[in-house]
Amino acid sequence: MKKYEYVQIHIGRMDGSKSGEIRQTINDYAAKGFRYAGFVPVRENDRGRITDMDLIFEKDAEPSPDNAQPFPL
Repeated sequence: MKKYEYVQIHIGRMDGSKSGEIRQTINDYAAKGFRYAGFVPVRENDRGRITDMDLIFEKDAEPSPDNAQPFPL
């Protein structure tokens, strides 16, 4: 099973000024064991340009005691 986390980023104008923030966020989550899985547009302006998006990160979920598999005998 996978665990997902979403980080909303406000882009505003797409002039490259947010690329450093996006890269840093990806690096921060990678350091926590997450993998960058993609993004989802959250909001667009009246011209159809993305102004806000969610970055999606995933990692293997820790097994809970309820879902733990017994060792084979």
